[in-house]
This record gives sequence, structure tokens and C-alpha cells, in this order.
Amino acid sequence: MISQKIPKIIEDVGFDFDWIEEKVWKLQYLIEEINLEELAWHFDIPFWNKPRSFYDLKPREVIENHSKYKEEYERTMQADLSHPIDIMKNKGRWLILDGLHRLVKLKIQGKEKIRVRKIPRKEIKNIC
Repeated sequence: MISQKIPKIIEDVGFDFDWIEEKVWKLQYLIEEINLEELAWHFDIPFWNKPRSFYDLKPREVIENHSKYKEEYERTMQADLSHPIDIMKNKGRWLILDGLHRLVKLKIQGKEKIRVRKIPRKEIKNIC
């Protein structure tokens, strides 16, 4: 039986609401460029799942060991970079609403600048 309990680290850094990605995509905000390093902290949080588990795979593990996490790596490399990464300020820093696979792919490709849309917290009511 896989434990479905959200790890404390996710609770500590994550949003305190659930959102619908399709609603985020429909929002109209300007795209701007930021340094990838502003979001690099995401690589050390287990936002992904190993096979038959729950929130126990860090993006950095996929970045550093493509062959061990082949399925997640392939999913990452298929990410469509034509879309910006949607972020929202949360607990004092930018947190990804949509686009972690794109961020990881950009890191693997050696990009330093990334395209984002900064979604204000006032939109929470419109994306839930």
C-alpha cells in the first residue's frame, strides 16, 4: 500500500489551495523573462513520484540520473517549451503553478533565462 500522505516538505513550501491547470492557462498575463536560478529550488523538493510511490522523487534526481528515472526523463524531454512557466508568489518566493517539467527541460538544456507568467494571488478564486 502506497502512503498517500503529503510529505511535510511539500506542505511547508506548497500552496494551501488546489487549482485547475486549464483555468490557469486561460489567464491573460504578460510573459516576462527571469533567471532560471530563481526557480532552481524546485529541483530539491520531491514534487514527483517514483514508480508505485508518492511524492518521493526530486527533479534534481532526474536531471542527474537520466537512465535511472528514464520514464520521468522522457516525459520531461517531451515538455512543450512554447508555453511559459506559470508562477505565483507563495510564502515569500515564486512557486510553480504549471511548468515544472518545462523548467527541468530548460535546465537540462543549459538555459539561464526562462519565460514565465507571474500570476497574482488575486487570481486564486479564478483558478480553483
